[in-house]
Amino acid sequence: QVQLVESGGGSVQAGDSLSLSCVVSGRPFDSIIVGWLRQAPGKEREFVAAITRTKAIYYGDFPKGRFTISRDSAENTVYLHMHNVRPEDTAVYQCAAHTEGLVRDARNYDSWGQGTQVTVSS
Repeated sequence: QVQLVESGGGSVQAGDSLSLSCVVSGRPFDSIIVGWLRQAPGKEREFVAAITRTKAIYYGDFPKGRFTISRDSAENTVYLHMHNVRPEDTAVYQCAAHTEGLVRDARNYDSWGQGTQVTVSS
């Protein structure tokens, strides 16, 4: 069974940059589409970005060039680089494995990591 473990969250100021990591184990790394999703208090979980084994990339509507996803097969790790963060980016960020269907649909993921909190203050 695939396992995903996030790290790299924290408290930052608006305008800062932050990088999150997601280490994948339990299944061949290149067999999995890995996605980053987030959930803010009182809001539904939303899709942030995903990357395939061929490095095809999908982004949600809101990052608008501020977030970049990448993967390192040698490290079995997917990264989310966040730039010029805003208070509205405050959320628990989780990585997960895509199952089937639309990649940008947050419902099409499982094997969730425990999540890492990102808090952005103004």
